[in-house]
Amino acid sequence: MGHAAAESVVDAGLELVPVTFTANPAAGTIAVRDVEVELKGLDGMAEAMEEIKARYPDLMVIDYTLPQAVNPNAELYTSLGLPFVMGTTGGDREGLMATVDAAGTYAVISPNMGKQIVALQSMLEYAEDTFPGAWAGYKLEVVESHQSTKVDTSGTAKALVKSFQGLGMGDFAEEDIEKVRDREGQLGRMNVPEEHINGHAYHTYTLTSPDGTVQFQFQHNVCGRRFYAEGTVDALLFLKSRVEAGADQKVYSMRDVLEAGAMR
Repeated sequence: MGHAAAESVVDAGLELVPVTFTANPAAGTIAVRDVEVELKGLDGMAEAMEEIKARYPDLMVIDYTLPQAVNPNAELYTSLGLPFVMGTTGGDREGLMATVDAAGTYAVISPNMGKQIVALQSMLEYAEDTFPGAWAGYKLEVVESHQSTKVDTSGTAKALVKSFQGLGMGDFAEEDIEKVRDREGQLGRMNVPEEHINGHAYHTYTLTSPDGTVQFQFQHNVCGRRFYAEGTVDALLFLKSRVEAGADQKVYSMRDVLEAGAMR
């Protein structure tokens, strides 16, 4: 995701700072379009970020890492006063929001940067608030498939499950979400194209009536990462506008980006 987001930054005509951080910097550099990006290790990351900020005063950070890095990374960005867009899922989300709120750092934090998926999520939240219990008694099944390197359960699936719970399927817990991470299941059961095994997001939510005679199904399937990367750049540009305006609100979600019409 980090590489795809960097490509979208370049494609949008923005300046890509030619440095990124990784647990495996052995390659030394990586090409992003025609920009040679230096790979730095995680040791000394704070000092390196301070130096980068000094060279690029308008620096903004895009974060796609691992769940265990969510909270320490947020603490680093806020300590340096760096606006950031975080699409990484997992971690201690309450702790994350508390850190950012306390620091007053500008940020867009969203478990999903796909604009249309966020719109679907918002519609279900509206339904949850407006028609509570509309699917009372129905059985919910949720299956999500991502590349094997995604170790946590999809944040989007968790968010949609919360809405379905409000719509009457409160017996379904986040732990009941089925994760598919094996190649055989992805190809055969989920019908993921082979060329996208290493980068996809296939979700199916099935709602079945108590007697089995009625069924509803919601599905969103994404191949590749560009879909999310483009949304990430929209979030970045939106955040830039908020910083430049000195907005009182500091922390935003992708829904705020959509409601502002801040999409290319």
